[in-house]
Amino acid sequence: MSSNNDIREEVSLQKIISFGEQNFGKEYITRPGAYGIIFNTEKNKIAITKHLGKYFLIGGGVEEGETPEDCLRREFLEEAGWYVKIEKYIGTAQRYFYSTNQYEYMHSIGDFYVCQRLEGFTEPIEQDHEICWVEPQQAAGLLFHEHQSWAVKQALELVI
Repeated sequence: MSSNNDIREEVSLQKIISFGEQNFGKEYITRPGAYGIIFNTEKNKIAITKHLGKYFLIGGGVEEGETPEDCLRREFLEEAGWYVKIEKYIGTAQRYFYSTNQYEYMHSIGDFYVCQRLEGFTEPIEQDHEICWVEPQQAAGLLFHEHQSWAVKQALELVI
């Protein structure tokens, strides 16, 4: 397992994959995030979350002073109530889009990881997130963000 410094070094050395088109002349809000993919024991399903009728990988925005890895651990507790171990760095991808929830142009930069669910759990803080176990190919089609679908496909190559 790589240390956090090794993982960050890997991020800086790799090309960031881009999705969506950046509309020049528009002001974008850049939102770095961290997202995790957890496979079930048989490695034929992954956990995703359903929120406001849309599907997402478990994870979210990195808060000030937080590393992507710390963010990911926090988000798994908040959304699923799970403790996780970060196993593999998948890559970094970005997406430009217009948010119909926030009415803003968004630039989402995601660091993606394969994680393992650890024993023990707590009550999720965010009760409006429904955890769904789905086949990875199905998840790639359901996920709202293209860069999250990309990460699922990359994770399949690493794990299976």
